[in-house]
Amino acid sequence: MKPDQQLPFSFKLLTAVVGITCITLSATNTNVPDTDWTEYNGGADKNHFSPLTQINTANVAGLKPVWQYASGGADTVKNTTQMQCNPIIINGVLYGVSAGSQAFALEAATGKEIWKTRLNDDTFNMTSRGVTYWTDGKEARIFFAYGALMYALNAKDGQPITSFGTNGKINLKDGITRPGADEYVVGNTPATVYKNVLIVGTRVSESASALLGDIRAYDVKTGKKIWTFHTIPRPGEYGYNTWEKQNYQNTGGANSWMGMAIDRQRGIVYVPTGSAAFDFYGGNRKGDNLFANCLLALDAATGKRLWHFQTVHHDIWDRDIPAPPNLFTITQNGKKTDVVSLVSKQGFTFVFNRVTGKPVFPIEERPFPASEIPGEKAAPTQPIPVLPEPFTRQSFTVNDVNPLASNKEEIREILKKSNTGRPFIPLGRERTLFFPGSDGGAQWGGAAVDENSIMYVPAKENPVFSSLIDAPDYAAGKASVTGKQLYQTYCASCHGADREGNHDGTIPGLLNITTKYNQAAILQIMAKGRGMMPALTHIKAADKQAIIDFLAGKNTSTQANTASKLSKVPYTHTGYNRWYDTDGYPVSTPPWGTLTAIDMNTGKRQWQVPLGEYPELTARGIAPTGTDNYGSAAVTAGGLLFIAAAKDEQFRAFDRKTGKILWQFKLPAAGYASPSVYAVNGKQYVVIACGGGKLKSKSSDKYIAFALP
Repeated sequence: MKPDQQLPFSFKLLTAVVGITCITLSATNTNVPDTDWTEYNGGADKNHFSPLTQINTANVAGLKPVWQYASGGADTVKNTTQMQCNPIIINGVLYGVSAGSQAFALEAATGKEIWKTRLNDDTFNMTSRGVTYWTDGKEARIFFAYGALMYALNAKDGQPITSFGTNGKINLKDGITRPGADEYVVGNTPATVYKNVLIVGTRVSESASALLGDIRAYDVKTGKKIWTFHTIPRPGEYGYNTWEKQNYQNTGGANSWMGMAIDRQRGIVYVPTGSAAFDFYGGNRKGDNLFANCLLALDAATGKRLWHFQTVHHDIWDRDIPAPPNLFTITQNGKKTDVVSLVSKQGFTFVFNRVTGKPVFPIEERPFPASEIPGEKAAPTQPIPVLPEPFTRQSFTVNDVNPLASNKEEIREILKKSNTGRPFIPLGRERTLFFPGSDGGAQWGGAAVDENSIMYVPAKENPVFSSLIDAPDYAAGKASVTGKQLYQTYCASCHGADREGNHDGTIPGLLNITTKYNQAAILQIMAKGRGMMPALTHIKAADKQAIIDFLAGKNTSTQANTASKLSKVPYTHTGYNRWYDTDGYPVSTPPWGTLTAIDMNTGKRQWQVPLGEYPELTARGIAPTGTDNYGSAAVTAGGLLFIAAAKDEQFRAFDRKTGKILWQFKLPAAGYASPSVYAVNGKQYVVIACGGGKLKSKSSDKYIAFALP
C-alpha cells in the first residue's frame, strides 16, 4: 500500500510545501463521528449496515485486534457453551451477553468492564443473541431475557429496576400456557421497542406439547401487558378456519424466536413466525395453519394485523422463517419502493411492499407431493418466488454426490432408495432428504443489506435426512415402561435411536454421557435445557431416572404414566441427521457454505463465493469448499463485508463488490455470531463474539475488537 494513499489531501499538500515527513500519520487519525450500533443486527431495519468508512478496502489489510474481553462462563472442557450475541453500542458503551448467559457493559473503546449481572434465577438455560436498549432521555434501560424471565436493568449499573414487573422481571410463560403443554420457554433473541412498548417473541419447544407462540407487548416502564397477538387464532379471529377446531387448546408453537424488524415512522412491526409443533406431522392440525410460517405486519401500538404472508402452508418440514426481516428501499423503473424481505431455509427470498404487503416480484403457488402417512394432509401447493434468484441449490440427487466422497458408491446406492430430488417432500417411513438441510439454507444470522440495496446472505448446503416412526405407545393398558422406551419417546428424535447424535456435534451423542457427567449434572440439563435442547420439565422424576439408567447401560422400568395429560402425536422422527461420508465431509458436491450477493432492485445474483474452508482439503489442492456456518455479516460504506460464521475459526473481510477476501484473522474459537461496527472517539471498531461450541468446535468466552493502528 502506498503511504500517500492513506493521507488526506491537505496533509499531502503540507508535506510538499514545507518538507515535513511523518510515517505514522494515516487516514486512521482522521476522526470520524461517534457512531452507534443501536440494536440487534445494527438497527430497526436489521440490515447489519454501518455508514463508517474509516476502515475500507484500501487499508483493511492493516486491521489489528485492539482489545479482548473474557466474558466468563465458557465450558472449555466439554465445549458445550456458545455465544451468538450481536452486541449493541450506545454512547461509547458496549452491551452484550457472556458465555455464561450474563448481561454486561464495557467501555467500547477499551473493553474495560463497567458492570456484569450475577443472575441466578431458577429458570431455563439458553443461548442469548443480545439485549435491547431503551431511553426516554431521562433514564436508560437494558432489557435482557434470562431464560424465561425478561429483566429490565439500569443501563448505568446493570441492577434490576424493581418497578418493572415483579422485582424487575416478568415471566414469559405467563399467558401462553394451554392444556397439555410443557413448561419450556426462553427469550433467545432481543425484544423490539416502539415508543414505550416492548414487543416480545419467544422460543418454545418443538414437540407436540409446546406452549403457545403468541406475540406479546409490555409497557417498558411497568411491565404490564399491553397487547397479545394469537398466532394460533381463537374462535372468531382471522385465520381460525385454517386450523382444526380448538387447535389453540391442543397445539403450540407458531412462535417468533428469530427477531423482528420495525418501521418506527409508520408504526409497523414485522414479525416472522415458525412452524406449529410437532414439526414433522400435522395430522392433528389439518389446514394451512395461519399464522405459523408467516410474515406478520402488525400495528406496533395495538398488535392489530395489517397484513400477512405465509411462506410455507401446513409446515411439516421445520421450515421456520429463520431470521429477522430486512427493511430497505429498492428502485425499479425509476420508482422507489420501501420493502420488507425475508430469507428462507429453502434458499428463497420473499420481497413485499412494506405498507400493502403486495409481492414486489412474482410468487407462484406450485404443486408438491402428498403425504403417505395415514392422517396427514400435506398442502397441495407451496409459494415459490420467481425472483429474487435462489441463493442455494434446490435439489439433491445421485448426480450431486461429491465425486471425492470416500464412500461415494455406497452413498449413491442409499440415495437411490431415498425420497429426494425436490423441495417439500413430506416425511415418510423411508429416508427423506432435506436439501438444503433442516436448519438452512439461510440460518438465524440472516441477511445484510447495503445502501445500494445489495443483499448479502450466508447459507449452507448440507444434506439432512430423517423419517417418521411410530411413537412408542407405553401408556395405554400397560403397568410399566422401560428406560429404553422413554428414551425413544423423549430423546431419540434428536440424539438418535443409536444415541450417536449428529456426526458434526451439533446434537451431541449420548453413548458415554454417564462417564462425562454425574447424575446430578444430567438431571440439571434435563431440568434447564442447554443450547438447542429444551428443558424436559414435563417428564416425571421416575421417568428421568429410568432414562439415565438406560444411558448407563441398565434398562430399568418405571410405572406407566397413564395419567399424563401432555399433548401427543402418533409419530416421532429419527433425528436431524446431517449426511457425511466416512471421512466426515458432506456427501454433496461443494460448496457446503456460501456467501451470496443479490441485487434486490432486480432480483439477480451478483456473485457467490464459498464461506469457510477445510484447511486439510485446501492443502491437498482442493479449492475452498465452504463450511457449515452460523451467524451473519456486517457490511460497511467503506466497501467491506465482515463475517466469521464458518467452522474454520476465521474472521474475514470481503470486498463487497466482488466477493474477494481482503483480510482474515484466526479467532480463539469460531465466531458463530454477527459482528458489530461502531466508532468511538474518532476511531472505527469491529467487534465479534468468539463463542464456538457448535459443530464439535471448542468453546470460548472472548469478545475481540479490531481497529486500524
